Amino acid sequence: MILQALCEYYERKAADPEAGIAPEGFEWKSIPFLVVVSPECEFVELQDTREGEGKKRQARPFLVPKAEKRTVGVKANLLWDNAEYALGANFRGRTDIAERHAAFLARLTDWSDPEVSVIRTFLERGALEAIQTRIGEGPLWQELVETNANLTFRVDGSPRTTVCEGIEMSHVANPEARGGEGCCLVSGLRRPIARLHASIQGVRGAQSSGAALVSFNLSAFASHGRAQNFNAPVSDSAAFAYTTALNCLLAKDSKQKLQVGDATTVFWSGRSASALEEGFAAFFGLAQKDDPDAETRAVAELYAGPYTGHLVSAGDTPFYVLGLAPNAARLSVRFWHVDTVAGLSAKLRRHLDDLDIVKSSQDPGRRALMHLLCDLVLQGKADNVPPNLAGHVVKAVLSGGPYPQTLLHMAIRRIRAERQVTRMRAAVLKAVLNRTNHLQPSLSKEITVSLDPTNTCPGYVLGRVFALLERIQLASNNYQEVNAGIRDRFYGAFSSSPCSTYPLLMKLKNHHLRKIERKGEAVNLERLLGEVTDLLPAQGPKPHLSLDEQARFAIGYYHQRQALFTKSPKSETPDQA
Repeated sequence: MILQALCEYYERKAADPEAGIAPEGFEWKSIPFLVVVSPECEFVELQDTREGEGKKRQARPFLVPKAEKRTVGVKANLLWDNAEYALGANFRGRTDIAERHAAFLARLTDWSDPEVSVIRTFLERGALEAIQTRIGEGPLWQELVETNANLTFRVDGSPRTTVCEGIEMSHVANPEARGGEGCCLVSGLRRPIARLHASIQGVRGAQSSGAALVSFNLSAFASHGRAQNFNAPVSDSAAFAYTTALNCLLAKDSKQKLQVGDATTVFWSGRSASALEEGFAAFFGLAQKDDPDAETRAVAELYAGPYTGHLVSAGDTPFYVLGLAPNAARLSVRFWHVDTVAGLSAKLRRHLDDLDIVKSSQDPGRRALMHLLCDLVLQGKADNVPPNLAGHVVKAVLSGGPYPQTLLHMAIRRIRAERQVTRMRAAVLKAVLNRTNHLQPSLSKEITVSLDPTNTCPGYVLGRVFALLERIQLASNNYQEVNAGIRDRFYGAFSSSPCSTYPLLMKLKNHHLRKIERKGEAVNLERLLGEVTDLLPAQGPKPHLSLDEQARFAIGYYHQRQALFTKSPKSETPDQA
């Protein structure tokens, strides 16, 4: 299913002339150097295609024949390669340079293309000596041979950008990479089967040279006497299509990939492009410096979808999400989700609704997944997010299933460690509780976006009580910061074992009320506290609160604080949110 979906994406991009995806048998490759040869087979110059300054210089991409997959042995690319293969340059003391250069020349035989004939003759006449004679002491040549950089050729005066441009597909196919014909598992047709599939590049943590998605490199993995990828027969065309499509999605400048924990995640629409394809990353990744408003736009488009017609025109279009993680020389599929644009849009809206919670006017209101997860870990660093957690949360979002309970535990631990109930932490707790209650209905009241005076859950009420006690202490100090307020000293104990600290805090409350200079404010706060404490059971607070109740405690505390620090038209109290 994964390979079929990737092949479908390749066909879609190949049908779009503006997409710029490589045709079958070719790939876009950054080539730093061009060797320019005259029509008379003489060396003209060495061109540097890189642009930029210093270490940030980027080589220009060229359309070249697909690279050969090298494991062991000698395999030459067609019409382009590194200096050792293409020119026979031996600056690292290798013993197989002659064999490598001979393999490169062997792929240029029996061609009728005049420009290829020029390059072949140039190489057979001793290209390395000709270049060294002309520019052997130049810095450009020294850099090429020291780095063993990739290069290709161009005939001087030709309209082609390189000799690779315009060559026929029949010359690109390498017979050595093919097996016999068989039934392709992707297309269901009898076609030549690919012995090896191209490497996949761009997965964080995988080998820099690329890793295989389909690979059988040991006899232990084989069956029925089949070797390598003949165990999973995929035709040459299908193997090229899925690897090219996946490498395109994983490209450095791709807008259809994001990092979710240790899983590099790509996503795409099936038959046609959709608006969700453009904004999907904004719901999960960190905000980009060059486009900080991407999340705001994506959320607005998501909620406007039913009214703008996006879901009407593309609602039944398949949408795919693929998470890949490194595993030695291979890639492991961390998660694979298939849905429609309409179905996934509904689940994303449900996720955002679950996270929706009241905020201060200064809060930008970010709800992207990685922003939320970073707020739950030490120092707020993405590197401290547990590797598997992000993947589990993504699964919950995409499937509409319950969030992992680990989220609730992490939020409570971080709140108790820092004594801070931030908007993101409160939103995570609300989402976990409401999603669980929605999937497994219970007697617990659903948590609202803002303060709910009718919510009588013990944890929620106690959180409101604690917020009011803190407000009374703050008012007694004329709204100046307190070095060690009741939140710093008692939040952990009161949110887990309220019975042990409730009497002490109520006694301190009386002392703080007497210190408030504005007596009208003191009366109002005492009245409000009385209204909230009346919601508690007659026997008083519970001895212990469960984890779910501790989560409700934090939300009640956050809701009450936001209600207190929100200016009303006649309020004289400064806004502290």
